[in-house]
Amino acid sequence: MAEAFNSKRLPAAKADRYAEVAGEIAAVLKGEPNLTARMATVAAMLSQSFQRFFWIGFYLVDLTRPDELVIGPYQGSLGCLRIGLGQGVCGRAAAERRTIIVPDVDAFPGHIACDSRSRSEIVVPVFGARGRLTGVLDVDSTELDAFDEVDAEWLERILAQAFGDNASLT
Repeated sequence: MAEAFNSKRLPAAKADRYAEVAGEIAAVLKGEPNLTARMATVAAMLSQSFQRFFWIGFYLVDLTRPDELVIGPYQGSLGCLRIGLGQGVCGRAAAERRTIIVPDVDAFPGHIACDSRSRSEIVVPVFGARGRLTGVLDVDSTELDAFDEVDAEWLERILAQAFGDNASLT
């Protein structure tokens, strides 16, 4: 299945591409109960599907330090290892439990630059069973204004499908 996905030609229109990728992600994850495997697969498949995604990965609530996010599975250059809740875009999205789109990271107060090539960013909270905050999905681009409400809507859908109460974990 994954091999077929790598060679698959995806639609050019962004919403159509997300719809196709969401279906592929669901098919690949079907029956996989391991959270790390699920996150690694989501990051890899999204990274391969959107060229403007320079860095994509998960920051997870650290159960031993619940006021911090710790790096999880990702695709791209070296990421920050830890981010405090409320700090930077990732920490703020986690603390506020909402998606944040940043058209220009240099204009975001308190932005944490893990890689100076990043120009715009979207961060989406990840909720597990019963709405518990698991972490965030962070996506960076080297392009300004690379993300919009279409990205937010589809990334939220994909994360809910992969990790929410209705995720196919068995």
